[in-house]
Amino acid sequence: MTERIVVVGAALLDGGRLLAARRSAPPDLAGRWELPGGKVEAGETPEAALVRELREELGVETEALERIPGEWPLRPPYVLQVWTARLRPGSGDPKPLQDHDELRWLTAPEVWDVPWLDQDVPAVREASARLDARAR
Repeated sequence: MTERIVVVGAALLDGGRLLAARRSAPPDLAGRWELPGGKVEAGETPEAALVRELREELGVETEALERIPGEWPLRPPYVLQVWTARLRPGSGDPKPLQDHDELRWLTAPEVWDVPWLDQDVPAVREASARLDARAR
């Protein structure tokens, strides 16, 4: 069995909104939306990878909160794990710095207005349930 490589995704929540990022690369994913994140490097915890990836991809300072239960297969050997996260006080607004050409904050009723990548849909469903709970 090959080694699994964990990709962390951030359900970045802010004021009852979830951040969605539109892929600009690679071509087969361009134009579809995802939860931002990236690969966990050797010796790194998933939470530390999430904070690092969001700093590199979006230029924001964040804090990982809780892992959303489950993991979702990507292209082998990758699996997606998702954490809820929040912006740290004093962090700037997210900007699409790497692999994305647009970001959008979505409220609970807007979450399904964008075409999510298939592998992100179950995690987005879980994240949006948390969004709904916070909105009540």
